[in-house]
Amino acid sequence: MDTIFDQTTKTGDIVARFPRASRLLKEYRIDFCCGGNRPIAEAIKEQNLNAEEVLSKINALYQETKELNETETNWSEAPYSRLIDYVVQTHHAYLFEVLPELSGFVTKVYRVHGIHHPELANVHQLFHQLKAELEHHLIQEEEQIFPKIKSYEETKSEAHLAEAVKAIDVLEQEHEACGNILKELRKVTNDYALPEGACTTYTLTYLKLDELETDIFQHIHLENNILFPRLEAEAKH
Repeated sequence: MDTIFDQTTKTGDIVARFPRASRLLKEYRIDFCCGGNRPIAEAIKEQNLNAEEVLSKINALYQETKELNETETNWSEAPYSRLIDYVVQTHHAYLFEVLPELSGFVTKVYRVHGIHHPELANVHQLFHQLKAELEHHLIQEEEQIFPKIKSYEETKSEAHLAEAVKAIDVLEQEHEACGNILKELRKVTNDYALPEGACTTYTLTYLKLDELETDIFQHIHLENNILFPRLEAEAKH
């Protein structure tokens, strides 16, 4: 079997080249969005995992996928407008739909079960902090940043490129803040472990919070590791 990825490969680069790896990395609790700019060996060591085993699984999955001739969009080369439309239609649309729904679930579970499970107060507070930050962030991207990037693509306006690049630091800081809240949510719920006899709503709430994390990590990865570096590279030319 060919070894495509080794211990020096950055986690963000693995997912950029092979998006399906995100599922495997998430199972191992390896951060590929905010922490995507470091060698995978560091992340593996942090989680006390076996580097050979993790890399072997990633390379095997890559080989298997290649043999199945699965076609993944190469976002490193796709037009900016296509990548932005994908982020908005896939990830932003998902968040605008799921955040209000989850707010209801989180509140109901806290109200009904909070007396016996005090960690639900933390879940309620952290989730609503995340929701507020994400809603602000999505609007900023859709109304302010993404139109400038699309305009630059159409007109090659250096001014629009400069404005978009100037906003990247703030967007990355907001991504990091969201990533930290997600990590804290996972910590206070003990990796979304359900108590014995958890009701359907309780179960569904934790399942949907876990799904939310997966989607946000993929979303941040597309921006932090692909869209933003491409723009910054162009601005330097």
